Amino acid sequence: MKVFEQSQLLNTLPKQFFASLVGKVNAIVEQGHDVINLGQGNPDQPTPSHIVKAMQEAVEKPVNHKYSPFRGQAYLKEAIATFYKREYGVDLDPTKEVAILFGGKAGLVEVPQCILNPGEVVLVPDPGYPDYWSGVELARAKMEMMPLLSENEFLPDYKKIPQHILDQAKLMFLNYPNNPTGATANKEFFADTVSIAKENDICVVHDFAYGAIGYDGIKPLSFLQVEGAKDIGIELYTFSKTFNMAGWRIGFAVGNASVIEAINLLQDHLYVSVFSAIQEAAAHALLSEQTCVEQLNDMYESRRNVLIREFQEIGWDVKAPAGSFFAWLPVPSGFTSEQFSDYLLDKAHVVVAPGIGFGQYGEGYVRVGLLTSEERLKEAARRIKDLSIF
Repeated sequence: MKVFEQSQLLNTLPKQFFASLVGKVNAIVEQGHDVINLGQGNPDQPTPSHIVKAMQEAVEKPVNHKYSPFRGQAYLKEAIATFYKREYGVDLDPTKEVAILFGGKAGLVEVPQCILNPGEVVLVPDPGYPDYWSGVELARAKMEMMPLLSENEFLPDYKKIPQHILDQAKLMFLNYPNNPTGATANKEFFADTVSIAKENDICVVHDFAYGAIGYDGIKPLSFLQVEGAKDIGIELYTFSKTFNMAGWRIGFAVGNASVIEAINLLQDHLYVSVFSAIQEAAAHALLSEQTCVEQLNDMYESRRNVLIREFQEIGWDVKAPAGSFFAWLPVPSGFTSEQFSDYLLDKAHVVVAPGIGFGQYGEGYVRVGLLTSEERLKEAARRIKDLSIF
């Protein structure tokens, strides 16, 4: 059989760093070992039953078996606008300032293709979600990294970005609560972001995937809550984390009307929108009472507290994340992040994600997910303690 060569575009896409980690984990599992996987970002809880029921009822409707409107159902866009007004006090025009996405990842990869030309510059957080890189490469654009350092609360320091880079930049990615560091942002930082974006004609894309997950009684801020944010940017939201709907592939973008129109235009050529039954269930999730979201947040906070306490008690100098369902933990001396990840997998059968997989400035850390039970988190700590490395 003839083998056709892949396009130059496919060959230039970033290598999937975590594919090798999955291979290593599968090899240990196949040997019959009990592996505690703290390296994943896949929610471990089911979708709330009332959302599942709404989906079941929607599937029965023949009208939903037809093609959906290209740009999504109006009722879902209206529900999104209601949700943002209720949760964040943000006014949205559902006809112009909302785009339905096939999950948050799709939007993140699409946006660079919507507004960038080859060679134009994108400011990208380092460490950060690797799929930002994929979208930039598909647009044939150029990345300039913004280091996220502990001494600056894992926020980019705009004063350290050279002016000639700001002059070239057309797009900026941000993500708070942050993956992988668990850091959160305040209004002052977002106001500074709006200011620098306006001064330099930069479009800001705020990845708000973990917007529902904040700790110690502090609700994460929407970027759009800051005055002027909608003038220069958009925010991407996903149902995956807030409602445990990761496999449903549904999300949305909100904000600047011109960017929303660009997303809609690109998607006109790619899709015929999301299955309408999923859109009905998504609207139900947004408009129904949010007890399930509050309970989920409480569960993650309890897991976070257990994880941090257990790791501190074995001598690991770790700090609690302020948001997201990840903890960003320093690697002990004598290891790189990948070496430490391999060591924990081989010796303790505990999976963590090496920081280098999230960028150059991720070196020296591992990402640990709060996506298993408290008992399994305690067991992971016990196994690591037995290694006597702290």
